This record gives sequence, C-alpha cells and structure tokens, in this order.
Amino acid sequence: MINSPISNQCKMASPLEMYENKKSSSFLSVEPCIVKVNGTNNQLKQLEFDFSRIAIISVHGDPAIDFGKEEAGGQNVYVKCIGEELAKLGWKVDMFTRKVSPDQDNIVQHSPNCRTIRLEAGPVSFIPRDILFQYAPDFLQNFLDFQLKNNFLYPIIHSNYWISGWVGLQLRQIQGSRQLHTYHSLGCIKYISVDNIPEVAETRLKFEKEVLENADCIIATSPEEELHMRTYMSDKGKIEMIPCGTDTERFKAVNRNQARRLLNFKNNDKIVLYVGRFDYRKGIETLVRAVDRSKFRNDPNLKLVIGGGWTEGGSDGKEHNRIVEIVKECNLEDITVFPGQLGPSNLHLYYAAADCCVVPSHYEPFGLVPIEAMASSTPVVASNVGGLKFTIVNGQTGFLCPPKNDQAFTNAIDKILESVELRDRLAKNGVERMSKMFKWTNVCYNLTEQYNKCLKSIQDLELKV
Repeated sequence: MINSPISNQCKMASPLEMYENKKSSSFLSVEPCIVKVNGTNNQLKQLEFDFSRIAIISVHGDPAIDFGKEEAGGQNVYVKCIGEELAKLGWKVDMFTRKVSPDQDNIVQHSPNCRTIRLEAGPVSFIPRDILFQYAPDFLQNFLDFQLKNNFLYPIIHSNYWISGWVGLQLRQIQGSRQLHTYHSLGCIKYISVDNIPEVAETRLKFEKEVLENADCIIATSPEEELHMRTYMSDKGKIEMIPCGTDTERFKAVNRNQARRLLNFKNNDKIVLYVGRFDYRKGIETLVRAVDRSKFRNDPNLKLVIGGGWTEGGSDGKEHNRIVEIVKECNLEDITVFPGQLGPSNLHLYYAAADCCVVPSHYEPFGLVPIEAMASSTPVVASNVGGLKFTIVNGQTGFLCPPKNDQAFTNAIDKILESVELRDRLAKNGVERMSKMFKWTNVCYNLTEQYNKCLKSIQDLELKV
C-alpha cells in the first residue's frame, strides 16, 4: 500500500460539518453550485472519507470502451492507464463516466482495485461533447447518490476535461473533496484553430478558468500547456507538470520485420502511418496531400496507412468519407490502406511496421500517439504545436513541421524514407527519450505525490476545526 500520510483508519469529522464550520476564501470564490442536490446534504453529512479511494471523473471519455471510436481517443487511454497503474500502487480507483447505451454494463471491473462506473446523465445515448454540459448536473447528482448508496465519500477527485472539471468543482464545494484536474484540451487554444466556434464556448472558457483558479492542483501534461494556461487563462492556481505515459512493454514487443510479416507488408515497403480519430482538427488531409507530393509518390512500395475507427453518420464518419474523397482526388487509392479501428491485438504491430508515424494535428495538448510510436522504435513527424513540441525533439527523435503545411510534411517524411540510417538513429533516440520520461509508472508515482499532499491538507484542516 502507498505510504499515505493519512491512515485509512483515521477518524475524522464529517466533511460537510468541517466545511460549514470553516470555509476557505478559495471556496467562497467558486460560483455556487447550480444543482439542486435533492435533499442529500443531510445524508452526506453522516458519511466519512475513505482515504484509500480515488474517483477519476471522465464524463465523456469512457475508459472501458474500444479506443479510436467517435470522441474516444487520448483522454480515454489516459484515464484507463492511470487508473490501472494507480491500482497497482495500492489505491482503490473508481473511474466514473457517462453511460451512452442500454447495452453497456454499469460497472466494468478492470482489476481487483480498479473499475469503471457508468452513471446516467440525460438520454442513455451518445451525445457530442459540445452539447453535453446541460446534463452535467444529472451526472453530479448520480455521483452523490452512488456515494450515499456505498456509504463513503471520495476524498480525491481527479477530473478530466472541462465538463468533468465543473463536476469536480461542485464536489469540492459540496463535500470538501480535493480536486486535481487534467484539461486534455484548452478552449482558449482550440478555438483559435477552428472555423465554427460552438455555442458552448463561452461557458467552457468560463469554467476552465474557474477550475484553474480553484482546484487544488492542475496537472499540465507539457510545459507548453502550462504556458498557455498562464498566458491565456489566469496567473492564479497551482500547476504541476506531469507528462502522459505509455506501455513500454507492449510497444517494444516486436521488431519492424516481424510486424510487417504479421500484417502482410513487405520488408522493403515504405510505410507512412497515421493513428487516431477521424477529426478535421487531426489534420489527416495535410498528411494525404503531403504523401501526394512525395518524391516516392510513384514508388510501388510506398504505403499510406490511415488507422482509426469511424461511425457511419457520425462526425468521424463524415470526416472519414471526406478523407477518402481526397485520397481519390490525389489518385492514391492503390497505396492507401484504411485498416479501421486499431486496438490491443494490432496497434503495436502497425506502429512497429511503419517507417514513420505522422501526427499532423492542428493542435495537440500532449498527444499519446507520438510516445507510443517512439516506444515502438518508429520516428515521428508532427505539427509544431502544443505538447508535440515537448514530446518530440526536432531532428533527434523526429521532425516538427508547421501545421497545415503540406510541403513541410513532405520534406520531413521523405528524409526518413530515403535514409534507413537516419530512420534508425531517430528511432533509437526516441526509445531513449520515451524510456526516461514517459512511463505510466513514473506518471502515477508523481500523481500519488500530489494526491498525498491533498489528503494531508484535509487532515490538517480537521485538526484546526
């Protein structure tokens, strides 16, 4: 078990009683909860914190679903991986998300100490995140009811994305939990790169700022993200920089030739890989047009692999269809492969098989794909934006290019394809950098340090009351 500064057997006053007796000024600065908590406050007062537990909240990013589907990407991976790794360290981890289908299980047990818990919030169906916030109060109420049913309170709330951040703020105020928050995407940066700003933008920007200023700790995944918060959001609030991680054992399991044989590629193929969702902001069009400009355009061994799932009729399905049309426009059908959703059985094989992995995003707060590729000994060509500038060392582990610049991506891809020596040198450097900086075990040791500080602050407050 973790050497927490607070014993699980520690007896404490009821959290609500503590905070009714003594509220800090930071609590008073949070906008009052707009949720009617259906008379549960008196019942909550009878409960105590269970200091062995952490609640990870990811309203729209279900850690128990197949990755690569609509609105299922890096956040889902992050939540699942930290949840499973924290459980190995001794925490009891409950990952709360929203139920989107009657066919989904309410609880998915990942390991003895780690589970996904699905709460209803609005219709039990998929709802795009830009219109999901209206159901956040339902999610909050059902979270509170879950605590009542199980007779304990979560002392630590680790929220993910701004909607979950709002839920975390309410729990911090209602029951005195400590809140840590990971943004995954910043509205102030995202809206710079989109043409149609959604109606929820003003609400999102408001609550992203409130979370920064009032949560107990913000987890930035790159120095660039921390800089953006300070530059565009607020100079208030505590920020700790803890990068994302990857499963090093899984992604180093096979070498390039083994992976190619298993995927029916030839050893002398020149494979350019994209992995991710079909989303306009991911910049897949840039990659297609870059390959069309390549000096290897007419080489019969050139292969463009665009990996990721989609749903017909969904926003990702529409983007998939648009990319297919661009592939046809460029006459690249004969060399382009759409393998569909990549998962546990084959994702590591595609990474290992590729000569380079391309991440042409318009914006990326961190990006798990680059470190997964580097762990697989595959160099990365990526946009010079956001956390990608931290993950990739230009000229050492891969190349950084201006976003939406087809020719710059062409030049970088061609450098790697024309030199096995360069490819292998970049790959070696990438593996070394990933191993030093981006392991989930290290990430969760650093998160545990922050959790323990938060738990100690609850104990200190109790001693003063």
